[in-house]
Amino acid sequence: MQVAKVCGTVVSTQKDPSLRGSKFLLLQLIDEQGRLLPEYEVAADPSVGAGLDEWVLVSRGSAARQIEGTQNRPIDATVVGIIDTVTVGNSRIYSKKDTY
Repeated sequence: MQVAKVCGTVVSTQKDPSLRGSKFLLLQLIDEQGRLLPEYEVAADPSVGAGLDEWVLVSRGSAARQIEGTQNRPIDATVVGIIDTVTVGNSRIYSKKDTY
């Protein structure tokens, strides 16, 4: 899994029929120190309901298709959780409470 920040949404009116009704988010990946990386990913969010600026857990590759609602769909990344806190060593690098 990877940690990422939701930085937008992706809308596509023309897509594979199996993707109709799917919500897609534009994510910016985050390193182990909480720094935004210059890497982006489009991920499906079939059930979590993540929003703009939230930190999320992303499952990638074949594991992304193990989530209910993603089976038999051409999906490489799926949001599987909204992060409340991240602690590295003795330092808290992210807390959802501090951002809202």
